[in-house]
Parts: sequence; structure tokens; C-alpha cells
Amino acid sequence: MARLNADSVAEAEATIALYPQKRSALIPLCHLAQAQDGYLTEDAMAHIAELVGVTPAEVRGTASFYDMLHLEPVGRYVIAICTNIACMLAGAYDLLEHAEASLGSGVGQTTGDGLFTIEEAECLAGCDNAPCVQVNHRYFGPLDAAGFDRLTADLASGALDGTVPHHGVLSRVTRSVGLEKDGEAAAR
Repeated sequence: MARLNADSVAEAEATIALYPQKRSALIPLCHLAQAQDGYLTEDAMAHIAELVGVTPAEVRGTASFYDMLHLEPVGRYVIAICTNIACMLAGAYDLLEHAEASLGSGVGQTTGDGLFTIEEAECLAGCDNAPCVQVNHRYFGPLDAAGFDRLTADLASGALDGTVPHHGVLSRVTRSVGLEKDGEAAAR
């Protein structure tokens, strides 16, 4: 599909410069490619491999380990509903069933309009807000069915665009200083 575009390549090179070894930038570059395309395309993984000096198989192997990285297309909003014990006791399975019925899509599936992908999460570490939900790695909760419907309506309308980034964006902060390399701080 798509290799990294010119802007992403420039950002990738600046990111690589922050590390003493190129391969150390592999995960940040995966996030960069995911921010560009919504998921890690085969071409993007091959391009990342070229940039950091590893094989495409190493990029895929690393990316497949992390659930924050997607190897297939997902919706603009990836909704993860925690069903671990604290959330389960607070109604997480009812919420998950409601989400599937409300969105007309099952766990691991994306809605027909491409807006939402539903995931069941083992633990989101938000037990104090059970049942806890993450949308693109941003926390919401506690949520009931009505709260879930308000959340998805706000997402669909763009009301939360300032809070919830695109599906591939994990961090809103761009690093400008890296580890020391050969006695000097690697900086852009």
C-alpha cells in the first residue's frame, strides 16, 4: 500500500537521530506509519526496515507483539472495553453487548462507515472508573449504555476531536532530545 510520505520520512529521520542505534527507533516509527495510514501497511513496514537497518520480518514481528499497533485497517476510533474483574463486576459485559448492538458490529470488527472498531480489553488499568473504556488510548469511564451512546455520538460528530486523536496517534508530544550519542546529546 503506502510507504512513508515525505513529511513522515522527515519526521522518521529526526526520530532516528534521537537514538544511539537506528533500530531503537523501530516502535516510534511504527506509530508514525500508523498515524499516517491508520495501520501498518506492508510497504510501510518494509520502508521502516530500510530506515532502521532491520528486515521487514523484524518490523512485523515487533509490531505484532503490541496491541497498540494494527496490521490491518481499523476504524477511525478504536473502542476498547475492559472486561477484567473490576470492570466485569461493574457491568462491562452488558456494556460490551450494548456496544455491539448499538454500533451493529462485533468485537474485532469495524462498522460499515469505518468510524468504529470494537475491542475487548483484558485490563486497561482504569479500575477506579469501571467499566473503563479507551478510545484511541484515551480513557473514558465509568460508562453505562447511555454514556456509551453519548460518547459515540460525540465522536461521530467531531465534538471530541481535540481530545481523541486519529487511531494511529499515541503521543501528542514530539521528542526533541535523545540519549547521548558519542558524547553529545542527539537533538534536532
